[in-house]
Amino acid sequence: MSLITALICVLGALAIGEIVSIKSKAIIPSVFITAIIFLIGYWTIFPANILEIAGFVNPIIITSMLFLVTHLGTMLSLKELTRQWRSFTIALFGIVGICFGTLALGKMFFEWEMLVIATPPLTGGVVASIIMSEAATAKGLPELAVLAVVMYVMQGFVGYPLTAIVLRLEGKSLLEKFRSGELANIEKIEENEENIKRLIPSLPKEYQTTYIVLLKLALLVAGAIIFTESINEVVSRYVICLFVGVIGAESGFIERKPLNVSGSFGFYMTGLMAFIFGGLAKATPEMLQKLLVPFVGIIGFGVIGMMVFSFIIGKILKESVPMSCAISLNALYGFPANYALTTEAAKSLGETEEEKQFLIDSMLPKMLVGGFTSVTIVSVVIAGIFVKLL
Repeated sequence: MSLITALICVLGALAIGEIVSIKSKAIIPSVFITAIIFLIGYWTIFPANILEIAGFVNPIIITSMLFLVTHLGTMLSLKELTRQWRSFTIALFGIVGICFGTLALGKMFFEWEMLVIATPPLTGGVVASIIMSEAATAKGLPELAVLAVVMYVMQGFVGYPLTAIVLRLEGKSLLEKFRSGELANIEKIEENEENIKRLIPSLPKEYQTTYIVLLKLALLVAGAIIFTESINEVVSRYVICLFVGVIGAESGFIERKPLNVSGSFGFYMTGLMAFIFGGLAKATPEMLQKLLVPFVGIIGFGVIGMMVFSFIIGKILKESVPMSCAISLNALYGFPANYALTTEAAKSLGETEEEKQFLIDSMLPKMLVGGFTSVTIVSVVIAGIFVKLL
């Protein structure tokens, strides 16, 4: 397959997903449709390395992830970040619910080793999947090693539509209150930005060029990586990038939404979205057929536990049930799918730009914090604990 043909296939899959999402008003999320297209493509005409052929090679993907996470950090103020402790707590309890559902309920139907291997990947994160896959291989359980990979690769098929549903419910509720005047528009961090004194004065508009803005973003990412290495990777570098983005924007070192300012947001987002579906190359029809019952059963029990715990903690913290569920569901996919699902829901429900932005401002910070809590922080800890349970 040639470079251009591969690129057309990848962009075509992403575009079809968007078209279906727009036509269905985000009831059917684009990531779900795109995932199905990639899965069928890998079983038929897509080579396993189609992303590499299309130019989405590993260094570009890593750079995209680092840049986008830092970019998202610039969208949050320090005040907003500290205000999201509820989202952190809900995501944490959601993962506890997953573990309760798989181990307590699943124990009645599946072998203990199978549950232990499958649970950490279900809490989010490729690292957890790799840890459990290697642990299963070391124990002489090759089929369970495959299950760990399948659990990580396929759980989005459950997470995407469920999240689309609860985000639409939350969005409709928020819009009703917004239109009735019960909720005032969230104060936008961009407003009065020129009147806020920063440690570092903003560059004049004529110097906010693509190269200058991307250079500043790269410097922030470099600082985050150096700091992460200095603490021996105790905290994921992506989490550090998020905080560095917040600090960079708050101090005035970098503009808010730097990838938008530089005109390169779409490029980096395209590469990262394509990368999500690369893992589906490992999911062969034979593998899925063999592991279908364990996959459906374990993920079903896990999601049930997650929803119950999310409902309880949401009531305690006075968060709506749909939003609590959406925050916890981040464990099944994380960033950037959570960004895509949230913006899709907002754009499909809002009738004006003001309403769309209101929904994004209301839901996206909670989803981002929920995603980083489960996928980049807790899932690795869970994997480290569960390895010892084998």
